Amino acid sequence: MRSRGPGEGVKIGSMALAILATFCAGLFAGAAIYVNAVEHPARLACGTALAVREFAPSYHRATIMQVPLAVVGLLASVGAWWSSGRITFVLGGLLLGTVVPFTLLGILPTNRRLLAPGLDPESPEADGLLRRWGRLHAVRSVLSGLAFGILLIAIARS
Repeated sequence: MRSRGPGEGVKIGSMALAILATFCAGLFAGAAIYVNAVEHPARLACGTALAVREFAPSYHRATIMQVPLAVVGLLASVGAWWSSGRITFVLGGLLLGTVVPFTLLGILPTNRRLLAPGLDPESPEADGLLRRWGRLHAVRSVLSGLAFGILLIAIARS
């Protein structure tokens, strides 16, 4: 059994963190792209009233999955950068992390209106909110997809 030399533990640790960050970014991006490419169009195809009714449970379940992925991915990428000095790790992580403030500032107001008990689920307003939500969510798909790509490239070059 060979012992590790100085610095090898840091290299292994930074690679483990980079893999974790990339895994989180990939899962987040895959889920976000699925929502934009499959789930939301199918939701809209069922009619506005049903789409509004389905939005709430879907939104709540996605939040439980995606918030931890974004936060853990960001933290792991910062750790990978800190231990390796490779700026591309933190760039990918920061890009993934931007989905959190974008969601809070850009999407949450639309979410709140869609979840409001007083919203008429058959109204033109409801239809417009659902379509707006889809466009806003596409930004999350792009940001997380780019983050995943950057992190994959960073690992490949390590």
